[in-house]
Amino acid sequence: MIRRFLALAPLICSFASTGIAATAPSTDEATIRQLESDQAAAWNAHDAKRYAALFSADGEVVNVLGWWWQGRAEIQNKLDAAFRVVFRNSTLTITDVKTRFLTTDIAVVHVRWTMTGALAPPGVPPPKEGIQLQVVRKHAGTWLIESFQNTNTVPERAFPQGPPANAAKP
Repeated sequence: MIRRFLALAPLICSFASTGIAATAPSTDEATIRQLESDQAAAWNAHDAKRYAALFSADGEVVNVLGWWWQGRAEIQNKLDAAFRVVFRNSTLTITDVKTRFLTTDIAVVHVRWTMTGALAPPGVPPPKEGIQLQVVRKHAGTWLIESFQNTNTVPERAFPQGPPANAAKP
């Protein structure tokens, strides 16, 4: 066993020194960035079928309102309805993508976005900016979204350092 390892050591060192091992994640990272660009392109074309195709067959979405859609077919159907009115004039812009690989074929992706032109149900502010948390997985060489959680964001502020001024005292 040790002799086999020693025989392979020069080959292993050769791969490590050429950077071949290091280029695989950057290639995958670029492909995942393209997945996110494809997401914006499908959204901006208001093409629910193309958008849903970015998900695995049993992929899931929790949207900014907390609505949970399960499976590519439901994602497509719900977005098709939303694109008719609520998102008819919306434009999605991806502003940042951060990828962390859990394995060679599974990654967690944080996607910052902005949106213009969206409507919202009564009593709910329209989406303007947020963060998506995605779990993506490589299926036969193609990265697809497995799970997707979308959250509206507001600018971060410092937490209060004491009780509110009008708080009752014990």
